[in-house]
Amino acid sequence: MDTPQLSSLYQQLILEHYRNPRNKAELDDKTVEIHMANPVCGDEVRLQLKIEDDRIVAAKFMGHGCSISQAAVSMMTTKLEGASLQDAEALARRFTEMMHGSTEAAKDKALGDLRALQGVSKFPVRIKCALIGFDALQEALKSYAQEETA
Repeated sequence: MDTPQLSSLYQQLILEHYRNPRNKAELDDKTVEIHMANPVCGDEVRLQLKIEDDRIVAAKFMGHGCSISQAAVSMMTTKLEGASLQDAEALARRFTEMMHGSTEAAKDKALGDLRALQGVSKFPVRIKCALIGFDALQEALKSYAQEETA
């Protein structure tokens, strides 16, 4: 009996998140909302976070686009719920490092299912697809920090 290759398992995980996205819904009591779009390929993400005591208590998104963009944001939101703002920032940084080819980041178990997207780093034109949700996260964290200090 043949064992499926790791890349095949990763592809299945990406398709599973694309077909059955986690946390794809409106968040009525959001603290911050950021909309990101890539007009070149048509990917769009509207990320909504509810933040209490410097912790993300809920993370939802709405959007459309390719399987990579939508699966990445689905996976990301599952990692965000319950995370501290510091941990969310670290997650975004680490994922971005992986997308830019860091083999150390690709081995980081803290990324969880997001590691399934490591192969995207070999296709420069698709990196923006994988990063759109994380770009929205970083903007959301900046926006929240500015509102808190205002």
